[in-house]
Amino acid sequence: MALTFNAFYTLIAAVIVLLLGRFLVNHIDFLRRYNIPEPVAGGLVAAILSLVVYNIWGFSISTSSELQTSFMLIFFASIGLSANFSKLKEGGMGLVIFLIAVASFIVVQDFVGISLATLLGIDPLIGLIAGSITLTGGHGTAGAWGEILEVEHGIQGALALGMASATFGLIIGGLIGGPLAKMLINRYQLAEAKTDAQIETRDHTPMTEKEAEETAPFEYPHQVRLITADNAITTLGMFAACLAFAEFMTGFSKGTWFELPTFVWTLGGGVILRNILEGVFKVSIFDRAIDVFGNASLSLYLAMALLSLKLWQLADLAGPLVVILGAQTITMALYAAFVTFRVMGKNYDAAVLSAGHCGFGMGATPTAVANMQAITNMYGASHKAFLIVPLCGAFFVDLINATVIQLILKFFA
Repeated sequence: MALTFNAFYTLIAAVIVLLLGRFLVNHIDFLRRYNIPEPVAGGLVAAILSLVVYNIWGFSISTSSELQTSFMLIFFASIGLSANFSKLKEGGMGLVIFLIAVASFIVVQDFVGISLATLLGIDPLIGLIAGSITLTGGHGTAGAWGEILEVEHGIQGALALGMASATFGLIIGGLIGGPLAKMLINRYQLAEAKTDAQIETRDHTPMTEKEAEETAPFEYPHQVRLITADNAITTLGMFAACLAFAEFMTGFSKGTWFELPTFVWTLGGGVILRNILEGVFKVSIFDRAIDVFGNASLSLYLAMALLSLKLWQLADLAGPLVVILGAQTITMALYAAFVTFRVMGKNYDAAVLSAGHCGFGMGATPTAVANMQAITNMYGASHKAFLIVPLCGAFFVDLINATVIQLILKFFA
């Protein structure tokens, strides 16, 4: 029996999950020490409670997918609206190197999946499902390619396997990033952890105009930001414009060579709007308001995503797939530690970037940003990481992943 929450109940549940996550992280030393993001901590407890309710009473809880999608799109719009071209230049060569590292990992991920599937005597394309389709791609890509693999390639249950793998990835991506970055920071003595008193003082001291300009999007989500009603209204209008542009372009591009997921169009709309308003019309953009709405939507989206997880679907992950996903988790951690960290400079920024890579390499861009926030909240700012990861994870990665998947499928066709 399904218990369906409407938008209001979904929002209430998401806020409770976030408050629970904050309480757990503040009171359980293990979670704080290993930098587990608050939405992940609270969301996992909610998902486990949902599993218990399902097993005992047979109730499954469904949340409002429309509200969840809206918050996801607002999050991606905030990335686009924060993408000032002059700031993006600061990413420079680091952005290019990180993209190469990420693209290489997608190939590694698919090689591991297909190789292990072949060794275990199952269809190699099932290895692709437990590769970049679901792990780098997430639930959206899993849904799209799952149908194609079922219809065109005869993989029975590809959609269910894809959703189960993506669920596994979302959880693991949020669990391994923080501990990995902490290990790298401690091993190479890259930064000193801030005391609770220092964090408390920073979070309750409003940002100055200069600090707001220097801070990258999504850094310090708990810090007080001064915004006015006028700024909030103008910013909401910009978000609405991004979402309207994305809806139009999704419909317009459907079935064409430039068809892209809605969230990519949302991000692109934000980039275009921001830079036309600033560059052509000389309109001053209020970054603090974008930051507040972006951080709020990120937290609420992640809470809803984890709240709506149906952990009993993981039963679809029969023996061979569990082996493949276990190997993928180890591969991700090793690649982030020995490749991503090293090519990005073996410094503090590189450690934060490694946490971010674990987030979208196994889960999704929101998980990557939450991983990095958990680290920078404890150890201090990393402007470079917050400039590079959201754009890479939200835009370039999906294009590279789609290209790699299509090339592999042509080989198996």
